[in-house]
Amino acid sequence: MGTTASKPKNKTGKAVVQQKVETATKTGILSLREHKLVQVPDKVASLVNIRTLDLSKNKLTHLSGIQTLSKLKTLKCDENELRSQSLSVVSNLKNLQVLSLNKNKLGRAQLDSSPSKSASSTHKKRSGSIKFPPLPLGLKQLNLNSNFFTSVPSQVFSLAKLDKLDLSQNDLVAIPSSIAKLKLLTNLNLDNNNIVSLPEEVGEMKMLKSLSLQNNQIQVHTTRFSEQNPQPLPASLFTSTAIIDLNLTGNTMTNSQLNEFEGFPDFLERRQAVKSKNIYGGAMTDLSVCGLE
Repeated sequence: MGTTASKPKNKTGKAVVQQKVETATKTGILSLREHKLVQVPDKVASLVNIRTLDLSKNKLTHLSGIQTLSKLKTLKCDENELRSQSLSVVSNLKNLQVLSLNKNKLGRAQLDSSPSKSASSTHKKRSGSIKFPPLPLGLKQLNLNSNFFTSVPSQVFSLAKLDKLDLSQNDLVAIPSSIAKLKLLTNLNLDNNNIVSLPEEVGEMKMLKSLSLQNNQIQVHTTRFSEQNPQPLPASLFTSTAIIDLNLTGNTMTNSQLNEFEGFPDFLERRQAVKSKNIYGGAMTDLSVCGLE
């Protein structure tokens, strides 16, 4: 028997969009996920009372039209073609709490396609700094997975209410000391970057409980730490934060080396106490080696 082509997951077309818009006026939720959109439908701008909007898996290059959605709390725009400039309208969404922008091109500069530009100027445009607009200060969750970032946008550190931050699958080599401004952050995902160490200031994030650093470049040549050879994960991470979940799978170091880190016994003691009380997500697996051999 021959194979049959798989049907699209979502019906598309103007009639379908119209029907969903009408339904959203009653439910406060609109999903136009995987609708082959190249722009936000004009009718969306009239939905001033919706709380959730999902525009994921389309071909959007801008978000013009959503700036009127003043009551929006959740906005999902994963897997589009968005660049940093397209987020300027998001700044108007003062009630936004969850913003998901995974798998876009936010870390890539806008290229000038003018044929008069020389190859050298085009190269400068590619490698120039990214102008990232301000984000709503009420954000509690921000997902920036897979966006070609080589550095963390400074605007992220203005989000004092942020609880969860996903910066995985980028090209980060360092985390700045400004990360300490995120005092309420409990969950930080830095998987699949090129990070070699964390700053001492990470210890100022007192609420941090979960940190994932899978598949980075954290390594230890000797555990005789000094100013010339600082501990890649500072002691303050283990002694001054609330961390109980640390994943280091895929880094070039061993469990034995990690056990030599200053402050690490504090981490183990805290984990054991929490496990005994069974108050962190139900039954816990033993992560005392943090994914290392």
